[in-house]
Amino acid sequence: MNGSVPAQLFASSPKPIENIERTAYFTLMKGSQPEFTTDLATILERVERIDPIRYSRTRNFIDGDVTYLSPYISRGVISTKYVLERTLARGFEPRKIEKFIQELAWREFYQRTWQVKEEMIDRDLRHPQQGVANSQIAASIVSAKTGIEAVDSTIESFYETGYIHNHIRMYIAAIACNIGRSHWLTPARWMYYHLMDGDWASNAISWQWVAGTASNKKYFANQENINRYCYTHQTDTFLDVDYAAFESMKVPPVLLETISPALITELPETARLDIDPGLPTLIYNSYNLDPHWNIDLLANRILWLEPSHFLRYPVSSRVMDFIVGIARNIDGIQIFAGEFEELTRDHGIADVRYKEHPLCKHYIGTEESRDWMFDVRGYYSSFFSFWKKCERQLA
Repeated sequence: MNGSVPAQLFASSPKPIENIERTAYFTLMKGSQPEFTTDLATILERVERIDPIRYSRTRNFIDGDVTYLSPYISRGVISTKYVLERTLARGFEPRKIEKFIQELAWREFYQRTWQVKEEMIDRDLRHPQQGVANSQIAASIVSAKTGIEAVDSTIESFYETGYIHNHIRMYIAAIACNIGRSHWLTPARWMYYHLMDGDWASNAISWQWVAGTASNKKYFANQENINRYCYTHQTDTFLDVDYAAFESMKVPPVLLETISPALITELPETARLDIDPGLPTLIYNSYNLDPHWNIDLLANRILWLEPSHFLRYPVSSRVMDFIVGIARNIDGIQIFAGEFEELTRDHGIADVRYKEHPLCKHYIGTEESRDWMFDVRGYYSSFFSFWKKCERQLA
């Protein structure tokens, strides 16, 4: 490569890696992704097996020693504070596992941003996205036919597992937004729809970071970078260029066709609730599935699936099944699909209690605090300005 886009780049299809290598990569990737159990004991055991030092050293590689706890943190089954406390209780010193703690803190940074900015995170947060050519997503990304084997194999697996390694999420976002020139919102909604660990703040702001609307520059990754972290050896793709070529690159033909994916949530059918009007009612949702919340309190316990919420932030049937499955860990849980007015009016509910979350601001009742690692509130324009405040609170 000489820093310019190869002449053959737009004249031919990317050179495929050998079939045996594609199979080996797919096997490696699949082998590194555990089943996302809904069994609480297994989830808590996974916390006890975290190796934060190895995590810090290997997390960027496709087979890195990541925790696979993100679905349970996103869904409020466990908190970042719980994960940190259990890890420190095993004798790890905070300063020696700072990278691991920072990764937990990123989640709090996104949540704090969502608290302050509210629905503004659904729009370009700090800067307008530059170079936008469409507000859809490349059809080849959705169909896993971009020609970038590590990306395509991951997307194929994604539809089966609901999980994507964080590094490849960035690759996909860079291809969609910065190479394909799609506005970030539709691609972000597509990914969120299928993610078991879907946290809208983490997802939306991460896409904006890649697209340059929540950061000061766009993120790019070339084929050499992908080959390094995914153990592939692919060449002659539209990404097989030096970084200087990206800013002036035309949209490759494989990314020109764009679509708006149909993202529809199928809510479960629910029976009439059995409510004791003399008891308080604890409201759970897809972001609060903590089985230990007020565990000793005698109360009605309802998993509330709000149609208007899922119209705005739709999820797949696989994700919905996971949410409902996790909720089964909550003793006495009942499921209600409907709006808040229907819930309170039709069931005589008065004493409503719920856990703090940016999406609960329209709830009517008593808000209870959630567990944070750090008492750092407000909006920060960058993670590291947020982190400087957080690290002062580390023992």
